[in-house]
Amino acid sequence: MEPKKKNTPKKELSSAPKVNWSLMLGAAFLMATSAIGPGFLTQTTVFTQNLAASFGFVILISIILDIFAQTNVWRIIAISGKRGQDIANMVLPGLGYVLAALIVIGGLAFNIGNIAGAGLGLNAITGISPTVGAAISAIIAVLIFVVKEAGKAMDKFTQIAGFVMIGLMIYVAFTTSPPVGEAVVKTFAPDKIDFVAIVTLVGGTVGGYITFAGGHRLLDAGVKGVDALPQVTKSSITGILITSVMRIALFLAVLGVVAKGLPIDAGNPPASVFQLAAGNIGYKIFGIVMWSAAITSVVGAAYTSVSFIRTFSQKLDKNANWIIIGFIIISTVCFVLIGKPVKVLLLVGALNGLILPIALGTLLIAAYKKSIVGDYKHPLWLTISGIFVVVVMALMGGYTLVDQIPQLFK
Repeated sequence: MEPKKKNTPKKELSSAPKVNWSLMLGAAFLMATSAIGPGFLTQTTVFTQNLAASFGFVILISIILDIFAQTNVWRIIAISGKRGQDIANMVLPGLGYVLAALIVIGGLAFNIGNIAGAGLGLNAITGISPTVGAAISAIIAVLIFVVKEAGKAMDKFTQIAGFVMIGLMIYVAFTTSPPVGEAVVKTFAPDKIDFVAIVTLVGGTVGGYITFAGGHRLLDAGVKGVDALPQVTKSSITGILITSVMRIALFLAVLGVVAKGLPIDAGNPPASVFQLAAGNIGYKIFGIVMWSAAITSVVGAAYTSVSFIRTFSQKLDKNANWIIIGFIIISTVCFVLIGKPVKVLLLVGALNGLILPIALGTLLIAAYKKSIVGDYKHPLWLTISGIFVVVVMALMGGYTLVDQIPQLFK
């Protein structure tokens, strides 16, 4: 009996997916850098202007909700060994196609904005026109998916860009000398609670394609099953924490500027903050941060959007990298020819707000279907927290959608 006991764990260990921290960090940074885009920089700046130190409370609540949402989604994807759209089709036939359509349309529309942000970033760094900057950025993004090991190249690129962004952002936060003590106090005892700001932050961090970015990346790398759950959970939480560090650093940088009573330019709030914080060097740093945020969001949006259609046929799966490249090129051409369609972006933003409750709600149902997850028992606290996120985001997403549709006809 003794040899059997010794052999069993060895057998299980060898059949478990090989997991390394480079891969875990790659998935975490893909999710985080997908969330940290041009909209992330603007949202954080504007909300800090409006709420001052009390914005810390919004960040705290959004981090908790983000962790609930991502931990649920990543675990269920890993345990089922299937992508979001395939799980949705197993829960309700046809739902996966609807979810894929929402993700792809939203990803394409927002990628136009990401490409525009990359162009503006290079414009701030070098002085070249935003259009030329956008084209150069698109070429760089395309090259990532041309190389043989595209997945590894994407992981390394997002990690390097992520570390650069966080390092520069922390530096700028220090230069503004923010009232950290006040920020800590107001984080737990805010003067004002803004629920729209909370929902906007949650939607911007784990809404749309971002919800699935890291989970799908791990699945593509073969990370799945019960044995992988501890690593998957760590990776999902790491992704949220990376995003949160960036959010907190930007919040403190803006708070330092606001506390000094310096005027922030409404035309380009983030650029204004960087310039007020560190002069012309600050403006160049803004360019680097904006470009890094935008280009990684371009990569993340293209990769994740295409991951939602590649399982629908062998041909799509075989040519996934070329479809990703086409996705990036179409986004760039749209920006160059017609610019950023603001009204369409508003509507798609509202639709993206509804993707999280639809996707998370579907996956929570899947977590209790044996045909999808086998004998796996989903933790009750995750189910309850996930349902809470679904209800809150559905109500607020519905309100935003009703509010934004009339804007298209004005």
